[in-house]
Amino acid sequence: MEFKHYSVMLSETVDFLKVKEKGIYVDGTLGGGGHSLEILKRAEDVRLIGIDRDKEALSAAEKRLSDFKNQITLVHDNFSNLDTILDDLKIDKIDGMVLDLGVSSYQLDNGERGFSYISDAPLDMRMNKDDEKTAYDVINGYTKEELSEIFFAYGEEKWSKRIAQFIEDRRKQNPIKTTAELADIVKAAIPKGAREGITHPEKRVFQAVRIEVNGELTILKDALKDAVKRLKSGGRLAVITFHSLEDRIVKETFSELSKGCICPADFPVCVCGRKPQIKLITRKPILPSETEIELNSRSKSAKLRVCEKL
Repeated sequence: MEFKHYSVMLSETVDFLKVKEKGIYVDGTLGGGGHSLEILKRAEDVRLIGIDRDKEALSAAEKRLSDFKNQITLVHDNFSNLDTILDDLKIDKIDGMVLDLGVSSYQLDNGERGFSYISDAPLDMRMNKDDEKTAYDVINGYTKEELSEIFFAYGEEKWSKRIAQFIEDRRKQNPIKTTAELADIVKAAIPKGAREGITHPEKRVFQAVRIEVNGELTILKDALKDAVKRLKSGGRLAVITFHSLEDRIVKETFSELSKGCICPADFPVCVCGRKPQIKLITRKPILPSETEIELNSRSKSAKLRVCEKL
């Protein structure tokens, strides 16, 4: 299957990076290489470090970026390991970084990967196929209480306890092996009235399981702070999120890093010595245009936030 990934808000994201000649940029979620290619086109002698968990993404991006092969370094890793990656490459500071936190169209549409509730496939959902934990392990190995917790926390699913109970009842008979089985269980667990007007009631549960399998939210806050730490003064970090949980973490982390003194208001002088590390370039998130949403319906929930290192 051909690796396909639509780069959401491509021009807007790269515009905000203000790519400069001989700059060093990191694409922490390389995917098909769309953002990376645009960065490389924007200025002469740019160096690009592309990071991805998915070996198939790296292979596809290597082909797509072949015209710039002497300017790119591709790394099979998680962007949460940015410090180690840059240290290994003997790079101290970078001029910019982009994170597109969405699942690629290839991963969603490739039945073998088990991300989608639309086509039947083995319960997998690993972004890195070398990882041990799969969706099968979560659905069949977690307790009813643990499942309910992740459905509520990561999927904001109000029927989380009922869905977890239905899963427990089913797996007592046989292990739950496929995405279609899981989707059917979720739909059966949610009362008919609550499903009215909802095309895919299983969407929130699949999102929650995917986040749990890949540890997506647990790494995000620290990864953002590490990225800011490695930016040069004036360097920018652009982050694209696709659901409220991710966006909240980005918003709160950026807000925290942009604050200076946190001494009580009645202190005559600052004693905390805290200085802001960044300034917010986007006070409110940038949203995709109506034209882009028409071209790619999966972009409709995307939000772009950008900060600049002081």
